[in-house]
Amino acid sequence: MTPVQPGRPGRYWFDPAMPFVESRCASDSGAAYLPHTHPTLSVGAVDGGHSLFSTEAGAVRLSPGDVVVIPAGQVHACNPEPDRRWSYQMLHVDAAWAAAALAARGAAAPAALARVRITSAADTYAALCALNRLLFSAAPCACKAAALAAFLAALLGDADPRQTVRAPRPPAGRARLARVVATLRERHAEPLPLAEMARAAGMSRYQLIRAFRAETGMTPHAYQLDLRINHARHLLRAGGAPADVAQDLGFSDQSHFQRAFKQRVALTPRGFQRRAG
Repeated sequence: MTPVQPGRPGRYWFDPAMPFVESRCASDSGAAYLPHTHPTLSVGAVDGGHSLFSTEAGAVRLSPGDVVVIPAGQVHACNPEPDRRWSYQMLHVDAAWAAAALAARGAAAPAALARVRITSAADTYAALCALNRLLFSAAPCACKAAALAAFLAALLGDADPRQTVRAPRPPAGRARLARVVATLRERHAEPLPLAEMARAAGMSRYQLIRAFRAETGMTPHAYQLDLRINHARHLLRAGGAPADVAQDLGFSDQSHFQRAFKQRVALTPRGFQRRAG
């Protein structure tokens, strides 16, 4: 895919007939994101400039042509170097669809869907560019879906020695934190006092914050905000009014919602809705 030229706006592709995939390309961007998650398997590539990709395991400098695979639910941030700009493309695929597509091709690799991978292989970058050219074209959905499945099989179906695998570190206290994570997922739109979550984990409030940050890279409050924003994306795409979405998800007001959304999506709720419409 030829990178978008500097000065031209980024592009976003989504087709309601293919709700399991979306793609975004940005050019000459200085936007920075807070640590966040995606509910999807995400595959990103650097087209120009450099990026700092970080997880709880550390940070890696990405260069043009580098491709990073991010599992669903993995806390991360991928930003330009300080006072610099970069161009990139990002593909988001429903994790269940990806697993089914791999299995159908006899390339089932569930472990590959749960690991961060970074590769500098030129053919991997070229394949992602070619896939995005197809997705952004007027080709039939069946052709796009087949190409997406083939790309994932090539990327994840076999162990590629050129790929660097970085798995999140398993911290102590995972079982106790799992209860807190489950509560946040089930009740993310509710005000959940830190003291209540700490009691559920059998920790003090400060122990919980330290342990939660060590496992996820976020505080419990930031994790809850991230869950709300991911839910908001679905509601906005379905046509929900931003003010109603903000209220339904427990934001104190629309300005709080807009600020939190833009910090994680680099678009306002209304801007995201226009692009996804």
